[in-house]
Amino acid sequence: MSADTVYRAARVVTFDPDRAQAEAVAVKNGTIVAVGSFAGVRPWIGTETDVLDFGDVALLPGLTDAHVHPIWGITGIAKGIDLTGLDTLHDVTARLQESDPIGPEEWILGWGLDPNIFDGPMSGRSFKESLQNRPVYLRLRDVHSAIVSPRALELAGITGEETFADKSLVELADDGRPSGLLLELSAMALIEPYLPSFTFEETTAAVLAQLQTMASLGLTGGHVMDFTEGSQEILEAIERTTDLPVRLRLSPMCTPDMGEAQWKNLLDLQSLRGRRWQVEGIKFMIDGTIDNGTAWLEDPDIHGENTEAIWKDPSAYRRAVRYFIAAGIPTATHAIGDAGVRYVLDAIGGAEKSNPRVPHRIEHIETIPDDLVQEFARLGVIASMQPVHATHHTRADRTDTWSARLGEERASHGWRCRDLRDIGVTLALGSDWPVTPVDPRAMMADSQLRRPVEKPDIQPVQPEQALTALMAYEGYTTHAARAAGHQDSTGTIKVGYRADFTVLAADPLRLTPEQQASNPVIATVIAGRPQFINQDTAKRYQSPKTCR
Repeated sequence: MSADTVYRAARVVTFDPDRAQAEAVAVKNGTIVAVGSFAGVRPWIGTETDVLDFGDVALLPGLTDAHVHPIWGITGIAKGIDLTGLDTLHDVTARLQESDPIGPEEWILGWGLDPNIFDGPMSGRSFKESLQNRPVYLRLRDVHSAIVSPRALELAGITGEETFADKSLVELADDGRPSGLLLELSAMALIEPYLPSFTFEETTAAVLAQLQTMASLGLTGGHVMDFTEGSQEILEAIERTTDLPVRLRLSPMCTPDMGEAQWKNLLDLQSLRGRRWQVEGIKFMIDGTIDNGTAWLEDPDIHGENTEAIWKDPSAYRRAVRYFIAAGIPTATHAIGDAGVRYVLDAIGGAEKSNPRVPHRIEHIETIPDDLVQEFARLGVIASMQPVHATHHTRADRTDTWSARLGEERASHGWRCRDLRDIGVTLALGSDWPVTPVDPRAMMADSQLRRPVEKPDIQPVQPEQALTALMAYEGYTTHAARAAGHQDSTGTIKVGYRADFTVLAADPLRLTPEQQASNPVIATVIAGRPQFINQDTAKRYQSPKTCR
């Protein structure tokens, strides 16, 4: 029997402890059938086998972003002007003044807003005069809050008297009227019906373009932490005309307003799938974000905030998560504060598991004490983290909002990636795009440097939590696979595994973090078929069936 395709590279980095290095991989029907030297793989080459020789490059297991929002990011988060990286109110206002208003009410939309731009309390009134009293809707970079202008509040009829099933809030200013700060998803949902709409075709094209961007950056997969309304229709529309550029594993959200009937509906979604996407797992949020005062800490922050769960009745979360664990469904829970992480660990640890191999994970884990680090290891709970949030959103001198709210001791316990890895905890890494950029190379470089790779003059944040290059790449390969329960089929170049590969110009395990961030992506391969090929370097490859 001959292979469909044989891939050859100077270094095949397998992440398989039984065969760390190779130079050729044979693929049949999307599955790896042989790994080894080219001479050893040669018997798999038949008259119809395509042989692709990438030359002096490194071929790795396909990189997977373990926490990303490529659909909701387009449909609900990353609308309008990208404000990422702007760190003063003046710069933000200037960028918005240059934008073209959208829709009949001339809305101005933006995303990625840094909460540190405000000298005092965050307020939409800051933009009233400078933007000519237009309706303005700006998502903060944490995705859990938004700033809206007085005109936007007026159009949506928001008075500040609204109540919610969860801990969402329309914040009031000192005068008793809404300030324009909307905290958490239910509060933000009040304004979404009034925002400018885009056609289904425009939205689908934008999602496809984002997935293509992910593929061009070396990603072959993503764990999507949502399955919002319209996701299925968008994915099916794309697959009617082409293949998805990356594989997607989507986990719908279980929210505090849901009861057992809705839980059953989420169970029924688990059978949904397409050629390169599948619904698998359930996503929860036990708390919000520290910057907004909506995380759940064991002791209040300096403002007396960050003291409660998003779930008004946390025991309802416990019942819900145990329902899905008992049903054998993987769970992922957003938990940022130490009290939130502790509560989730306790809920998972006390659940009756129908299948001990089904993974349960906690997302973000921004500040935890020593005993909770140990608890992850004891319970076998997976840590899914984004150290890029630390490098992009906090400062070594603790002058950022996150650090100032927490104080020195808790801030020094932030993003404890290395502590978790050193005691054997599975650590999956991701970007949380659009919260931070999606490029995995920069993300992994940051996790080693504990500072933005593009800013060498910045002091690292908690450098003792730096990962090694191997740990970083495991976070996007073997550990990402474990976080999905796919460790027997993905994340490693091994016979019987999926033929998903990322091809880089050089072996990243032999490069400095700075070199890794600019290591060119040569190609991505899904199910044995090239998905993305860097056209600037394509001429280096030998054509199919020519390398015998």
